[in-house]
This record gives sequence, C-alpha cells and structure tokens, in this order.
Amino acid sequence: MTKRYDLIVFDWDGTVMDSTAIIAGSIQAACRDLKLPVPDEETARHVIGLGLMQALRHAVPDAPEEMYEPLTQRYRHHFLSQNESIPLFDQARETIAELHDAGYRLAVATGKNRNGLDHALESTGMGEYFHATRTADRTFSKPHPAMLLEIMDELDVSPERTLMVGDTTHDLQMAINAGVDAIGVTHGAHPEDQLRELKPIALLDDFAGLRAWFRANA
Repeated sequence: MTKRYDLIVFDWDGTVMDSTAIIAGSIQAACRDLKLPVPDEETARHVIGLGLMQALRHAVPDAPEEMYEPLTQRYRHHFLSQNESIPLFDQARETIAELHDAGYRLAVATGKNRNGLDHALESTGMGEYFHATRTADRTFSKPHPAMLLEIMDELDVSPERTLMVGDTTHDLQMAINAGVDAIGVTHGAHPEDQLRELKPIALLDDFAGLRAWFRANA
C-alpha cells in the first residue's frame, strides 16, 4: 500500500509518556509551596503541552510577576523527584519502533525544555527512533506552528505528507495552524469532547488503536 504520510510527529507528555497526573500534581504542589492560589486539576491539566512559563502564567494568572521564576523552580523540584518513575504508555515503544522500521520519518514536538526532552529520550531509550525534535524553550510554544514548520523544513517533508499526534487541543491547534493532519489521543491531558471540537482525522483511546490505525491508514 502506498504510504499516505512520510513524517509523523508526536507530542511527548500525555501522548507518548504517561505523565499527565504528575505534571498537574507538580503544578499544584509548587503553588502550595509558595502559598499561591492552587489551580484545580482541570486547569492544571489544561496547560500541559505549553512551554513551562506560559503554562504557569495560565494556571496561576494572579501570581505576582516576581513569583513565576520561583514557581518554575518549585515545579521542577516536584516533577524531577518523580521523573524516573514515569512510564511510557502501553505499546508506545512498539508502535514507534514499528513506524521507524517501516521507513517513516519520526519527530517530537513538545512543551518540555531541551534538557527535559533529551533526558526523557535517553532514560527511555527512545531517542534512536526520532529524526528531529523541537522543544518550547528553543522556538515558539504551541499552538504556534513553528515547531511543525521547523521540523518539516529540517526533514524536507511537505505539510500534506505530515501527521501530528497529540493529546491536547494545543497540539491539534498547532497542526491546524501548520496545515497538517492531526490525530487526537484521549488517554492524556484534555477531554475527548474538547479534542473533537478541533476535528482531528481520528480520535483514538490508546496505542493499540493508534497502531492499528497506522497500519490501515498511514
């Protein structure tokens, strides 16, 4: 079967790695440490996928400006204390390895910073599968299309041959802004009804469904 796509771009947190609860909890714990208003879980989950500073400004909009830097440090303290124990989603490794072996170009576009993503790729042994990566501290944060545009330019792949896979509306809106197709996965940070509003070409519950979809449609 002729391939429909040449490049598949994955978000990381909440899409490949099952880190949503830890990220949201770390945001809340950082706020408690500094006696700032603690966002509810829905708010803390909604900002996942944005660059960290942007996420904290959205989650805690009434914090004094001078508190965002210490808030960032406290967030990192809580997240990094649990980082080594965060698993990949079931069948994520096998699915991505299968795509790599089938000749697809693979990439990551994430709200993590460069050090965070590099550590995650090394600790999970997933780095060998990806041909390009972009992080929010090195270019514009989602939903700006820069990450996808830069990846497509680096790998010389057109928008119509590119597919984005993500668990948040930030991912899907970035894909819309870049003119590429997108799949939403419902096992991450944003609820299915919010993802559906952005009309992805598919909504899938897990990597088992995603793997089957790739085999039939990608």
